[in-house]
Amino acid sequence: MPGSLEPLDLTVQIPYHFRCPISLELMRDPVTVSTGQTYDRSSIESWVATGNTTCPVTRAPLTDFTLIPNHTLRRLIQDWCVANRAFGVERIPTPKQPAEPSLVRSLLNQAASASNPSHSRLSALRRLRGLARDSDKNRSVISSHNVREVLINLVFSTSQSSDLSHESLAILVMFPLTEFDCVGISSEPERISYLANLLFHSSIEVRVNSAALIENVIAGTRSSDLRLQISNTEIIFEGVIEILKNPLSSPRALKIGIKALFALCLVKQTRHKAVTAGAAETLIDRLADFDKCDAERALATIELLCRIQVGCAAFAAHALTVPLLVKTILKISDRATEYAAGALLALCSASELSQKEAVCAGILTQLLLLVQSDCTDRAKRKAQMLLKLLRDAWPEDSVGNSDDFLCSEVVPF
Repeated sequence: MPGSLEPLDLTVQIPYHFRCPISLELMRDPVTVSTGQTYDRSSIESWVATGNTTCPVTRAPLTDFTLIPNHTLRRLIQDWCVANRAFGVERIPTPKQPAEPSLVRSLLNQAASASNPSHSRLSALRRLRGLARDSDKNRSVISSHNVREVLINLVFSTSQSSDLSHESLAILVMFPLTEFDCVGISSEPERISYLANLLFHSSIEVRVNSAALIENVIAGTRSSDLRLQISNTEIIFEGVIEILKNPLSSPRALKIGIKALFALCLVKQTRHKAVTAGAAETLIDRLADFDKCDAERALATIELLCRIQVGCAAFAAHALTVPLLVKTILKISDRATEYAAGALLALCSASELSQKEAVCAGILTQLLLLVQSDCTDRAKRKAQMLLKLLRDAWPEDSVGNSDDFLCSEVVPF
């Protein structure tokens, strides 16, 4: 009974009618279906989502899928929880009810109508944004009402206040875009230019939301020509990198910033623009600030940029690049290790100085551990190539006098 008894006291008996007939656990948000039976909302929603069209208890067909909150039963359950507090039972919170479809339609119509006053439209958008923030269920309800088309028109409309555009942008990035949506945005250069300019807005929230939409659009666009057009937009790399540079950037800002930069760097023809905008220094300086998933994406971006000559030179010029990449091996994840090894391979192939820095940073031990680990085959291949590349830079006693690796099958080559 997760979240209800902590720890579970076996002397407490949950009344039968307080248990969900599906999960057999204490109901936290009881709702009644068309047959009159009551279930926990999450359980019956999962039941219906898997394609079931009958009531789990009566097996009678569900004439509609409206879920009516059973407030009386929920209050009884809450009273029971309070009465059994001494046994470790926690009171279930009063759940927020999902947004009514009629309310969502009304708010969208109010926001979309150009005849309404700006303050009224803005109020409707803010209320809609609040609903979308509340729950996945609300976002699902909102998404079913053609919200993307309405919001895209509001974001890029030139005949309204900037506040309406920015509020619409904040809501739009909460929803996945279809390929049709992405093409509709990416095929109009003035729309991408507008988003690129927003990357320098005085509000960090507007800047981050703009970067989020840029990432969504480029990731959802299959056309290589349109992706190139996006990444070729003036100041787009500078704007995304400024978000990453900002010392006040929140975890969300860092996450969206690195996602956008990675998506842009997937376009080979414009990677040099990322380097010119300062991507190398920013990525190395910020690497320790990313969580696991974002660190993987940052390392993947570093490897991509190291595939071009100017990128290699820029990373090699940063004193911390090689030591940080060496330290990253086997520290974050298999994927991160693979990307770090790939970047090191590119750097060491281009520069003898990078080779010496890598050896001084202890890369030999890391690579020997890597090739004997359960890491990916690609990571092991990169490690073996690095070992071969670096053998002339090894100190004479680095392997021969090492008790740990004397019998290693990896060397000599």
